[in-house]
Amino acid sequence: MPAIVDTEKCTGCEGCVGECPSEAISMADAKAVIDAGACVDCGVCVDACPVEAITME
Repeated sequence: MPAIVDTEKCTGCEGCVGECPSEAISMADAKAVIDAGACVDCGVCVDACPVEAITME
């Protein structure tokens, strides 16, 4: 299952964008957006998020 972003928690720091090995994360309206089709379910973004806004479903 792909990672999910809680937009209420996301601060738009972009820390997860550069960490994603599959380049599945982009920014929209200053929030992280994950392309579920490109996500490889590695969980790197979960660890990269300083505010715990990303979880694995």
